[in-house]
Amino acid sequence: MNPYLEALQPKLSPKDFEKLSAIDNPNIHEFIAKTSDLCRPEKIFICSDAPEDIAYVRKQSIAGGEEQAILTMQGHTIHFDGEKDQGRDRQNTKYLVPKGVFLSKALNQIDRQEGLAEVRKKLIGLMENRTMIVRFISLGPRDSVFTILGVQCTDSWYVAHSEDLLYRTGYEQFVKAGPKSDFLKVIHSAGKLTEEMVSAEPDKKHIYIDHMDNTIYSVNTQYAGNSVGFKKLAFRLAIRKASSEGWLAEHMLLMGVYGPNKRKTYFAGAFPSACGKTSTAMLPGETILGDDIAYIREIDNVARAVNVESGIFGIIQDVNEKDDALIWKVLTTPGEVVFSNILVKDGKPYWLGMGKEIPKEGLNYTGQWFEGKKDETDTEIPAAHKNARYAVSLSALGNVDPELNNPNGVELGGIMYGGRDVKAYVPVQQSYSWEHGIIAYGASLETETTFATIGKEGIPEINMMSIQDFISIPLGKNVSNNLDFGRKLKKQPIVFGVNYFLRSLEDGKYLNSPRDKHVWIKWMEKRVHNEVDAIKTPTGLIPKYEDLKTLFKEVLDKDYQKEDYIKQFTIRIPENLAKIERVSKFYQENVTDIPLEMFGQLYKQRERLTEAQTKHGDYISPEKFQ
Repeated sequence: MNPYLEALQPKLSPKDFEKLSAIDNPNIHEFIAKTSDLCRPEKIFICSDAPEDIAYVRKQSIAGGEEQAILTMQGHTIHFDGEKDQGRDRQNTKYLVPKGVFLSKALNQIDRQEGLAEVRKKLIGLMENRTMIVRFISLGPRDSVFTILGVQCTDSWYVAHSEDLLYRTGYEQFVKAGPKSDFLKVIHSAGKLTEEMVSAEPDKKHIYIDHMDNTIYSVNTQYAGNSVGFKKLAFRLAIRKASSEGWLAEHMLLMGVYGPNKRKTYFAGAFPSACGKTSTAMLPGETILGDDIAYIREIDNVARAVNVESGIFGIIQDVNEKDDALIWKVLTTPGEVVFSNILVKDGKPYWLGMGKEIPKEGLNYTGQWFEGKKDETDTEIPAAHKNARYAVSLSALGNVDPELNNPNGVELGGIMYGGRDVKAYVPVQQSYSWEHGIIAYGASLETETTFATIGKEGIPEINMMSIQDFISIPLGKNVSNNLDFGRKLKKQPIVFGVNYFLRSLEDGKYLNSPRDKHVWIKWMEKRVHNEVDAIKTPTGLIPKYEDLKTLFKEVLDKDYQKEDYIKQFTIRIPENLAKIERVSKFYQENVTDIPLEMFGQLYKQRERLTEAQTKHGDYISPEKFQ
C-alpha cells in the first residue's frame, strides 16, 4: 500500500477505501491526503459514478441544510448564498504568479509564494467536524481527445451536488487512466457557516488560481461561480493548456441551427454573462449543446467543438414562459433542479422578470423578506437577487443535441461575438475575413458590467472575446492564438458580430425585442451556406431588408417594418469611431504583446468609416450602401 492511501485509511469507510484504491494513480492519493492534512476533515467520502453515491450527495445537501426541499414541485430544491456572496468576485480572484512574471495589467495577480501561504493559512483545520467530499469530473466528453480530468475536494454537499448536475462523471475515467494521467485539482471550503448554512465570512473570501500546479483554491464562499471549481476557475487553467497545445478554450455557447430541408449548422458564440448567451443557446426549434464553455480543436483541417459541461448554471432573471419556453418548462415541471437566491412563497419559486405577479413577502437570500425591506446601506432589497440562478442537467431539456457527447465534437459553421453595445454596432453583421472578425468583433467586444459580477453595473468595458475575467495568459497572446488557429484551417467558420442591446439615440429605448435574436441566427445560418446576399458597410456585411422581412415572418410570424430595419442597421459613424478609439486605448495601456494585425484591422475599419462619413454624413441608412 502506498503511504498516502495508508494515511487516508482511518478517515475512509471500507467501501470508500476500496473506491479510492481502485484508482491506480499515486498523484491522486497524494493530493487527497495532503488536502486532508491541511483541512483536517473528520471523514472523507469518495463519490464514484454509482447512482447510489450521487443520490447520497443530494440527500446530504438537503439533510445538512445547504439545500432546502421546501418547493412543492418534485425534485426541486432551493439554495441560498449569503447577502455578500452573490456573484463572481473579481477583486478576490487572483492568479498566483512567480516573482519576475507578469501576465497583464488587466489581470488580478499576486506573488505565488505569498498567495499560497495566505490561502493555505485560511484552510488549516477548516473542515474539522465535517466530511470532505471528493468528486471526479470529466471536462468534455469521456474517452475523447477533448477530455480533461479533474478532482475536487470540498466540504459543501451543495457544491458536490451542483457538480453532478453540471458535469460528466469522471471516476471511471480515472480508474481507466492509470498512474500517469494529468488532472486539474480544486480545493474548496465554504468556511465558517451561519445558522442558515451560508458562508459566514465572505469578507475573508479567497479564490486563487495556481497555474504552475494546476490547482484552484476557493475558501469562504458558496456561490457556485466561485466554489464549483470546474466552472470558470478551471477554465482559466484550460486556457493555459490550450495556449500551449494549439487549441482554444472559449467562453462560448454551442448550438445547432436548422436551415432548409432539416439541414443543421453548428455555431459557437461568445457573450459575457447576462448578455443573452443562454437564451440564444436555447432558442425554440434549434438544439443546444452548451451555454457556457467550449473547447475547440482543429481536426481534419476543420474546427470542431465540444461542450465542456453537461448542465446549465443559468441566470434566471427574465426567464419567462413566452420568450424562454424550453427552460420555463424544465423550471415548472417535476425533475431535478437547484434554484439559488430566488424568492419562495407557499412552496413556489419566484424570480425577477418571470412575467407573473410576485408575492409581497416570502423567503429569500436575506431570510424572511417583505416588500420594502432594506439592507445595511438603506437600499431596498428586491424579492429575488438579480443574479439568482438555476442548475439543471442538459438532459432535462427537450432540445438537447444528440451530438452532446460525441467524442469528436461538432464541426463549426459559424462563430458569433456579442455584448451590451448600446450605441455602436448593428444587431448582426458578418466579418470580411477570419482576421477581421476575430479583431473587430472578438478582441473589440465591448459590453457593460452586469449583476453577474460583484461591483457597479452599467460601466462600459472591453471584454475581449468575453474571456476577460478568465484569461490566464497575456492578452495579446490570446489574440494571436485565435488568429493562428483560424489560419491553419482549410475551412474556417464564418465570424459574426451580434448586438441585442442597441438603443435608440433619441429616446434610449432598445431597438430589438428579445425574440428578434432568432431571426439574426437564422440569417447567419443562411450566410454560412451563401444562400442570401449581404450589404457591404464599413463595419461588416449586413442583411438586406427583403431577406429579414421574409425571416421575421417565417420565424416569428411578425411583419417586419422598413423603418425598424433602417433604425437597427443605420451605421453610426461617430459612435463607431469612438469605439475604435476606446479599443485602441485599452490595448495600448494594458497589453504589451499586441499582434500587428490588431492595429492593422482597426486602422482599416477606421479608414472605411471616415470615407463613408465624408460621402454620406454621420448616420448612414443601410439603403445608402446598396
